[in-house]
Amino acid sequence: MILIKTPSQIEGIRASSKLAAAALRHTASFIKEGISTEALNQIAHDYIVSHHGVPAPLNYGGFPKSICTSINNVVCHGIPSKKEILHEGDIINLDITTILNGYFGDTSASYPIGKVSREAQLLLDRTKASLDLAIKSVKAGKYLNECVGRVIENYITPFGYSVVRDLGGHGVGLKFHEDPFVFHYDDPKNHLLLKSGMIFTIEPMINASKNWRVFQDADDGWTIFTADSSLSAQFEHTILVTNSGAEILTK
Repeated sequence: MILIKTPSQIEGIRASSKLAAAALRHTASFIKEGISTEALNQIAHDYIVSHHGVPAPLNYGGFPKSICTSINNVVCHGIPSKKEILHEGDIINLDITTILNGYFGDTSASYPIGKVSREAQLLLDRTKASLDLAIKSVKAGKYLNECVGRVIENYITPFGYSVVRDLGGHGVGLKFHEDPFVFHYDDPKNHLLLKSGMIFTIEPMINASKNWRVFQDADDGWTIFTADSSLSAQFEHTILVTNSGAEILTK
């Protein structure tokens, strides 16, 4: 069931989204060669809690940490670890979701570690651009697949990249995951008329190859890898649909 948020709910979600964005900026400022992903997890956790929030991923479905840290060929849901150390040339996605006064805000971004390859930097830049283009296309009265999936797929494909199909964005705000599911490629199942007051994430996961397939780590049950070990990047915002366009809540 797709929920149209009330003005008071929108204000609550906006506040949580601002906290998520602030936590992401704060945590990202500590990214450097030699730091562990567990250290980044603790930095994010402490920031969120000190601002009266709750890290939504912690214990969600058994997830053991407060944020997701996904490096290089990890598409998403990477589990922070003391053993996982960042090295120059890596790229990392930090995915942060907060609960504040019962409302959820969800955001992520990918970052280079020191000097990265041209291939990696272009993947970061183009993945971010695909998100920006989709957000600019969103408006009440349009259809979800035409302004998100179609826009992203048409932009990304000419570069020889692919859009991960097994994962997508989602409604958010009153719960961590709500309807609708948001495809980042053009799919007729996403032919949903957008209405003012809808809130969902757009979070394209882009692989630096034509192979969009992924697999899940059998041991931890969470970490998602590219099937061909290609690099993958992701950027995410929580957005509010309005009659004049989309408001980015996580900024």
